[in-house]
Amino acid sequence: MPQLSQLALVIQSQWLWLLLVLAAIYFVVGRGIVSKVESTVDDRDARIAADLAEAQRLQDQAEADEEAWRNRVNAMREQAQGVTASAKADAQASLEARLAVVDTEIAARTDAAVAELDAARGAALAELESVAVEATQQIVERLTGASVAQAEARAAVTGALGHA
Repeated sequence: MPQLSQLALVIQSQWLWLLLVLAAIYFVVGRGIVSKVESTVDDRDARIAADLAEAQRLQDQAEADEEAWRNRVNAMREQAQGVTASAKADAQASLEARLAVVDTEIAARTDAAVAELDAARGAALAELESVAVEATQQIVERLTGASVAQAEARAAVTGALGHA
């Protein structure tokens, strides 16, 4: 069979073409496409690393900003407490000053009222004494029919009021 005798030639020819096609594929794919894929993967890895570094930098910055904010809030809180304490102290001092003024006024009014009461009591006692002197004179005159001098009646009333 002549077809079988040509089989070795055909196989060698096919092996040759197979090797040529595989070599072409190797050079086209291996040298052209693989290098592009590798560069794309390297670029992607570099971009991911840069993005991660930027994210870490931003996170650190955010933490620093948050710490600064907390410090400012704490400082403002302390300042507000200081202002509040100062205002309380000022209010207390003002209140004490006003209370001292009011206490002074009340003491002055009380002293004036006591003086008025003493004067009124003295006037009332003097009036009572003069009424008692007149009454004593009239009683002695009605009972005994003799008139008593005002000085004697006053001395008797003063002595009686002194014992009471």
